Amino acid sequence: MKVVLDASIIIKWLLADPAREEHTELATDLIGEVVNGRIDAVQPLHWQIEVIAVMARVGADRAERDAGLLQALDLEVTGSLEVMRRACRLSIGLIHHLFDTLYHAVALETAEAVLVTADQDYLSKARHLGRIIGLKEWPAVLGMNS
Repeated sequence: MKVVLDASIIIKWLLADPAREEHTELATDLIGEVVNGRIDAVQPLHWQIEVIAVMARVGADRAERDAGLLQALDLEVTGSLEVMRRACRLSIGLIHHLFDTLYHAVALETAEAVLVTADQDYLSKARHLGRIIGLKEWPAVLGMNS
C-alpha cells in the first residue's frame, strides 16, 4: 500500500507541537514509517511548495530549514494528466480548493494508494469517494501498531 500525505499531515510533523497542533505524534509516527521504508508514499507535484508556503507564515524562523527537510524526504511525485484531470473534477464536484483535491486525485489514480489527511472539512466532503482516511485512523487501516 502507498500513502499520499497531504499538507495537514506534513505541517503537523514539522511543527511537532502538540499544544499547537492536535495529533502531531500520529503524524510523526506516520512519516517515520515512510522514512524507514515500511510504508511507501507518493505525492502531487505541488506538495513541497504548499507546505513551505504555510511554514513561511506560521514558522518563518524555520521555513528554510523545513524546506531542506522536505527535500531530504525524497518522496515519489506524480503529475500525470490523469491526476490533474481527476483533481479538476474533484475540485468542481466538491466545491473545494484544487490544492487539496490534487492529493486525493493522486490516491485515486495510483494503484493501492490512500490519502491520509487531518483536514476534517475535506475528509467529510470526500470520504464517500474512497481511498481517503483521517490521520487518527491510519494505524488501524494500514495495519500498524502505532
